[in-house]
Amino acid sequence: MPKLSIVIPCYNEEATVATLYDEFLDVFGREGIGFEVIFINDGSKDGTMQALREVAGRKAGRVRVVNFSRNFGKDAGIYAGLKEARGEYTVIMDGDLQHPPQVVVEMVRYLDGHPEADSVAARQAQRREGRVLSLFKRMFYSVINRMSQIEFVPGASDFRAFRRNMKDAILSMTEYFRFSKGIFSFVGFDTHYITYEARERGGGVTKWSFWKLVGYAIDGIIGFSVMPLKMITLVGGGISAVSFIYMVFVILQKLVWGIDIPGYPTLVVLVLLLGGLQLFALGIIGEYLGRNYIEVKKRPIYIAKEILDNSDTLIEKERPLKK
Repeated sequence: MPKLSIVIPCYNEEATVATLYDEFLDVFGREGIGFEVIFINDGSKDGTMQALREVAGRKAGRVRVVNFSRNFGKDAGIYAGLKEARGEYTVIMDGDLQHPPQVVVEMVRYLDGHPEADSVAARQAQRREGRVLSLFKRMFYSVINRMSQIEFVPGASDFRAFRRNMKDAILSMTEYFRFSKGIFSFVGFDTHYITYEARERGGGVTKWSFWKLVGYAIDGIIGFSVMPLKMITLVGGGISAVSFIYMVFVILQKLVWGIDIPGYPTLVVLVLLLGGLQLFALGIIGEYLGRNYIEVKKRPIYIAKEILDNSDTLIEKERPLKK
């Protein structure tokens, strides 16, 4: 059994996977750390799978490749990798060369020297992103920490190592809509945070656009908080109270002071305002209801088309891994 299992979800990482594996052989070989690598090909559109076959065929170390039948998303890739991991420690990394293997060595050393710690998570010392994106991320962490009962550490990424007990806890959470940052926080355990300098991408382009990040943030809020539903109740109660007070005021205007009541502009404004609020509220409810609809179907989190080991032998084919 290897000491370390490295889980790497890949989507269009043809140019980097071989270089990354060479770094593993060099860095972990010098440190004397036994390891296995689990690559997840998440429905890549380029030659990533062929590059992974070549890596697996080297027989220089234990490699497993899980080839998805289509793109299921990074969080499904993380779950698949954890299912295959057999090491004492498991680390999650990106396949674009931005996460240095030397940081993994630091994580392993910390876990070896601190038996009370269950996990080591990495945070970028300085993120290479624009001011607008940085502002929105700070706003996201501020909002979700106010809404959720668990703590989300700003800047903490999926780049982390943890012991087998934490891995098993993560795998016990089998929801279809997965938000890994929230799952890591939800399962708890003692986590130590370290900082690191992210490297430049080794090839390709980022898969995260601004709107994908917005959607990911919405997934996190809906997945780990019911506060939006409570806010609908509060807003509805507040509007009802204000409407009742205004109704009393209008009646007094007419009966006591005999003042004519202008109707059309007020009516139009109120109809548009309340109609918009109702549609917004239905949209929030629909998000929660739609996710429940998908969850009760009990669909697999991912479907593996094939699984290869480092002898490039087909282990299993067309195997749907269920919850």
